[in-house]
Amino acid sequence: MSPLAIGNSRDKGELRLEWPGGREQRLDHAQLRRQCPCSQCRAFRLQGLTVQVDPRVRVVGVNARGYGVQLVFSDGHERGIFPWAYLAGL
Repeated sequence: MSPLAIGNSRDKGELRLEWPGGREQRLDHAQLRRQCPCSQCRAFRLQGLTVQVDPRVRVVGVNARGYGVQLVFSDGHERGIFPWAYLAGL
């Protein structure tokens, strides 16, 4: 299930998703960067390591990819595609 609307606030550092049924979700940019699902970040977490992220990191691009969204971060990281179900579970 995909969200009805996506909003990105660089000032507040949060991504807003409006889901069917009226649920609104707000996700912190730095937390999203730490939870990136790309293979490199996932492998890092599977080793028990924490992805180090500057708390000032921001989402600077949001690109729809059908089953999810690619987020482009101000630190240059743009490899992860966040499936809708993954975002809903964060």
